[in-house]
Amino acid sequence: MPWSVVNDGSGFPRIILTEPTGSSAEVYLHGGQVVSWKNQRRQELLFMSSKAVVKPTKSIRGGIPICFPQFGNMGSLEQHGFARNRLWELDSSSSPPTTSKSQSSVDIILKSTDDDLKTWPRSFELRLRVILAPGKLTLIPRVKNTDSKALSFTFALRNYLSVSDVSEVRVEGLETLDYLDNLEGKERFTEQTDAVTFDGEVDRVYLSTPSKIAVIDHERKRTLELRKQGFPDAGVWNPWEKKAKSLADFGDEDYMSMLCVDSAVVETPIVLKPDEEWTASQELSIVGSSYFSGQLDPRRVLLGQ
Repeated sequence: MPWSVVNDGSGFPRIILTEPTGSSAEVYLHGGQVVSWKNQRRQELLFMSSKAVVKPTKSIRGGIPICFPQFGNMGSLEQHGFARNRLWELDSSSSPPTTSKSQSSVDIILKSTDDDLKTWPRSFELRLRVILAPGKLTLIPRVKNTDSKALSFTFALRNYLSVSDVSEVRVEGLETLDYLDNLEGKERFTEQTDAVTFDGEVDRVYLSTPSKIAVIDHERKRTLELRKQGFPDAGVWNPWEKKAKSLADFGDEDYMSMLCVDSAVVETPIVLKPDEEWTASQELSIVGSSYFSGQLDPRRVLLGQ
């Protein structure tokens, strides 16, 4: 199925994917970042900040940024790594995916540069495959160690989800799990509630999470389902009012209409030998309006059913 490359005047090429039922996705080569995913009714499913900036060396606040070679703020590297601030390229070397006529896909790649090697002395190839299908968006990242030494990294797909009112949203599938609370110096706690809800700032990394997590938006009468493989952890973030006002590229009221639920590798870094490759995947999908809290059995979620 078709995709096209356009330039919207920002100076950064943008790839547009479409499929027959009318849904679409847009990917900036700047950051290798999905910035839009719309359903067949042209409703935007991803959040984009009202003050988002697209410029060199600056990540775009919204969509699905790629956090590599670290998720968080550790050591001398910039927060969440540099992959989301670099210019990617179309990847012509990847073998075409086996897709049906109802799907559209694109492959992009980021390779380490001389500048990157100065701040992080490991060479790598980071590939991303984006697949659009009716009601579904799949991202498949791959990291290959092209260095002569071992490569260690953490990774995340930071999913900025569009919600009606975050105070009315429930996240199910994280019950009883341990999490690191970034607001408490990464102290470890155990989730005590039957679902994660929001009435203030949240910045957590849930550990050893199931392969399926549900984000239930009562007002919009829809549930977004996150299915993941190769991502043992999950980030959950909302800046709330005070933090939102302190972020230059974030609107003061934007926090009410967004929620990050991320596919992540945090607690145990990935370690690759020379020429070794790591791959993972996540699938975002919208499920029927009858799929609500109370009908989602947490035990089945935890088992990945």
